[in-house]
Amino acid sequence: MSVSRLLKITTLATLLVFSWNEISAETTTNAESAYPHANETIGTVRQVYDGKLYPDLQVNTFRNIGRLFPTRTVARGDRVSALPVSDKPLQEFSYTVADQTYDLYDVLAMNRVSGMLIIYNGEIKFEKYLLGNNEQTRWMSMSVVKSITAMLIGAAIHDGHIKSIDDNIVDYLPRFHGTAYDGVTVRQLLQMSSGVAWNETYTNPASDRRRMLEAQISGKPGAVLDLMASLPRAAAPGSVWNYSTGETQVAGALVRAATGKPVADYLSEKIWAPLGMESDASWWLQSQRGLEVGGSGLSATLRDYGRIGLFMLNDGVITVDNKPRRVLPEGWMQAASTRQIVGGKTVNYGYMLWPMHGNSYAAEGIFGQYVFVDPDTKLVVVQWAAQPKPLYRAGLDEYVFFQALSAYFAL
Repeated sequence: MSVSRLLKITTLATLLVFSWNEISAETTTNAESAYPHANETIGTVRQVYDGKLYPDLQVNTFRNIGRLFPTRTVARGDRVSALPVSDKPLQEFSYTVADQTYDLYDVLAMNRVSGMLIIYNGEIKFEKYLLGNNEQTRWMSMSVVKSITAMLIGAAIHDGHIKSIDDNIVDYLPRFHGTAYDGVTVRQLLQMSSGVAWNETYTNPASDRRRMLEAQISGKPGAVLDLMASLPRAAAPGSVWNYSTGETQVAGALVRAATGKPVADYLSEKIWAPLGMESDASWWLQSQRGLEVGGSGLSATLRDYGRIGLFMLNDGVITVDNKPRRVLPEGWMQAASTRQIVGGKTVNYGYMLWPMHGNSYAAEGIFGQYVFVDPDTKLVVVQWAAQPKPLYRAGLDEYVFFQALSAYFAL
């Protein structure tokens, strides 16, 4: 081949690459600009966890958290499941605490709620967007996504990727051989009873939780798992309960290793697409093209969080064209939402879910994020909020509010 012909071919190939890059960049830009909040000014992730964001900037940040770290898309499918609106919406609701009566207006205002969805018997009874949000807004989950990561472990067990909930995690994650996680079972990981030392204090720069955040900020591949592998043992596995966001990074790594798929892709395959979500979600990555952050960073629309609640209410069964498809092992949600016995003591925690009154339970995240499920009344409540600090700043007790809603719909 002549040099001139080779130069022509090379030039043509270069032009094609440039053209494709321009098309890809334009497509990405168009997709981002289609999001109604894409151009808002946001804060930093350290400011989020420090509780150092002014109210307007905080709201902007919470609905744009996908801009804080690399993300992977949780793809929706080609169908959207219906969420019918009740012809009898929730109107006259109130409840009393210590001789004080509160209604929905109080809850929304005093708890700085930015979105609320109440689904009863499969129908929307109440849907409200506040603080500039709308139906297209994607809001952060914070620790709500811990419960989703736990459900993916259930799905992996149902699919046979994980043989048993009592398997040792090092069978799937050999990098933890010889660490404090050697001898910890999948069940103990889900219960947060590994016995591995951990300090969860969000606002303490020296805490393990903040060390995890700094490892995430570094963007170094595997940095969070390196941190988890370095932690000392504080107690025997299964003997002590200790809330640890770090455990959820190990849980995500377990899903990745067992299924051989990125966690966001497995979520899309097993739940997001078949459940008929109306929008793609995004999920934080610990590094570029790395592992999803198992304990925070999922961002989705209000109604899609509602569909997650209905999925939990239906014990992990998805019905399409009147054909039920089981995604989680039978009885998984009841076990996952039941108070556990750890070290001979009853702990108010399930498999990364918080049991409440009766058979009800919730996935919870800091700043006021909730997916509440009450199987006794067929009730699902999703709450977004922008409370001023990570902890101890709720105006009204959400547990009391949810219990009052359960009582209202039980009538």
